[in-house]
Amino acid sequence: MSRKTLTIALMDPPYESENLTTAFRILEVAARRGYHINVFAYEGAAGLAFVRQTQHPNPVHGKDVAEENHPTTKDQVAALLAAAEQSGGKVDWVNCGMCVDERGVNEFVPGTRRGSPADFHAFAEASDNVLVIPTK
Repeated sequence: MSRKTLTIALMDPPYESENLTTAFRILEVAARRGYHINVFAYEGAAGLAFVRQTQHPNPVHGKDVAEENHPTTKDQVAALLAAAEQSGGKVDWVNCGMCVDERGVNEFVPGTRRGSPADFHAFAEASDNVLVIPTK
């Protein structure tokens, strides 16, 4: 069986846009279906896989870290990688090197890597479908 390949380019930073919620939903479905997935994290999205993200309490609502249970995008990225592997697919997650350098977010979730816009070009040429989710 030939696996379909989907490429998605993301540009929004973590926690700033509903676009990322939609993107992660699309990615999760594709991962469960065993697709080969390419993600190019560009501009602010280069922070999505930043490994030093931490959960936080919400003192306004009187919740500690466990009660708040605020999700991190690094955990969503790690879950995506695991879901794809479990379904026989794979994820090639590339963080734009220039973008991570500008933002200081160059420590990534294991299984993701540093790259360049040339990776996105290669992804697009090798994919069955490409989706670019730009910023507003």
